[in-house]
Amino acid sequence: MLIRGRNMDRVQKMSIEFGCEPANEGFARVSVAAFAARLNPTIEEVSDIKMAVSEAVTNSIIHGYYQMEHGRICVECQIERDMLTVCIKDNGRGIPDIKKAMEPMYTTRPELERSGLGFAFMQTFMDDVSVESTPGKGTIVKMTKKLTKEKAITDDIGMAVGYN
Repeated sequence: MLIRGRNMDRVQKMSIEFGCEPANEGFARVSVAAFAARLNPTIEEVSDIKMAVSEAVTNSIIHGYYQMEHGRICVECQIERDMLTVCIKDNGRGIPDIKKAMEPMYTTRPELERSGLGFAFMQTFMDDVSVESTPGKGTIVKMTKKLTKEKAITDDIGMAVGYN
């Protein structure tokens, strides 16, 4: 059963910006999951979103800001109807060959024993993943996922009030 509030069909947005410290990866994934919760996603959908955001933010930290002392990561989220869009942006090193970087098992940091599956995980857990990057200027990873809203119950301002 779906009960809609009068604002349920409007676009809802959230953005956060934080430093490129590894500890902020957890903050990013929990923040995005909390934002998506207004659609009352399944536990599996929440897990998928958290994993994809974790991989994208970790890529920014480990690869985008490699050998750089300072850097900011911006996470922008949008919900329109039942579609969640998440953009992870950095102003780091950029990716010279996006096609190569998206190949499973490819990594620029083998000394860290990284598996090179970050983009593969993002593609597995989200419906669509696109990457824009300019070497020396940064990278934008855009991910979308259609969420199940069949049990969403909302009040008259469009916020989730119960989780079934």
